[in-house]
Amino acid sequence: MVKFLDLQKVTAKYADEIHEAVLHAIDSGWYLQGEENKRFETAYARYIGTQYAIGCANGLDALIWIWRAYIEMGVMQAGDEVIVPANTYIATILALTENGLKPVLVEPSIETYEIDDSKIEKAITSKTKAICIVHLYGQCAYTEKIGALCEKYNLKLVEDNAQAHGCVFNGKKTGSIGDAAGHSFYPGKNLGALGDAGAITTNDPQLAEVVRALANYGSQKKYVFKYIGRNSRLDEIQAAVLNVKLHHLDEDVQLRKEVAKYYIENIRNSKIVLPKIFDWMQHVFHIFTIRCEKRDQLQQYLSNNGIQTNIHYPIPPHKQECYKEWSEISLPVTEIIHATELSLPMSPVMTIEEIKTVVEVINNWR
Repeated sequence: MVKFLDLQKVTAKYADEIHEAVLHAIDSGWYLQGEENKRFETAYARYIGTQYAIGCANGLDALIWIWRAYIEMGVMQAGDEVIVPANTYIATILALTENGLKPVLVEPSIETYEIDDSKIEKAITSKTKAICIVHLYGQCAYTEKIGALCEKYNLKLVEDNAQAHGCVFNGKKTGSIGDAAGHSFYPGKNLGALGDAGAITTNDPQLAEVVRALANYGSQKKYVFKYIGRNSRLDEIQAAVLNVKLHHLDEDVQLRKEVAKYYIENIRNSKIVLPKIFDWMQHVFHIFTIRCEKRDQLQQYLSNNGIQTNIHYPIPPHKQECYKEWSEISLPVTEIIHATELSLPMSPVMTIEEIKTVVEVINNWR
């Protein structure tokens, strides 16, 4: 069996370091907002290239707190519009509607699967306050054209960096390109905790201060509550695990790229659409996505041959029941992607035998 993602094996790779770090956190007797958290926030901010990193409970909360902070700061208000890719995981959308903001869905490029920068400007109105880009599947979604639009229309640029830890655009890490970024450390991510965890990065001191308070019940001082906040804090044990794995992130990303390179160079089935890589620095292959018109048959065939796959994602946000008011919207490019996408096994612990097996089985599919 070639697993889609062998988390046991991923964790075992650094087991001794993780055990030591977790035991140290346990023995410290301090389990929230302690030294492990401070150490991780400092190290992650340095890695991403921002002044601030604020740990929180998960990636969705990271995005929620960014938008909420902008509302508390008077930069935005309920009803304002945010340009967002139609092709994304639903968390990107949930964070906006949670704050009463209106997502304006823009189609992706069929080549990159990222938001199509040629379609953004016509979606901008007098109520648009921000563009949210999603570095989907681990590929950089930012373009200089998007930056120019933000400058032209005085828009905030927020990054959903949940899938792109370690990705680089012109020497800058994703997560440091915009005004703020949300990060997820869900176990399956390139930088994954042993449970849920997330962070916000920014160079804006006011935003950092408000986000930190919002995630701590709305409090900046014990028992004094400036905002109506929630409890959304990164715990010490997860921070300890992340401190270990951050040290190895670039090495793991390089291993992912090697798997991707082998796939791209050796999959030779005309029924398969492989990802187009324009710059290897701008993709960290959280997901290796292919497209196939007979996606479901291919997935079953691979399963029958002992290869696990996944679909990212079977139903686009505008077709989900929770957003049924969008059900009649036509987004054909997004719908094509969601109907044909299939994710192949991808991780930094795959063996060359496993990689070759995936390629051989795919190439033999008729």
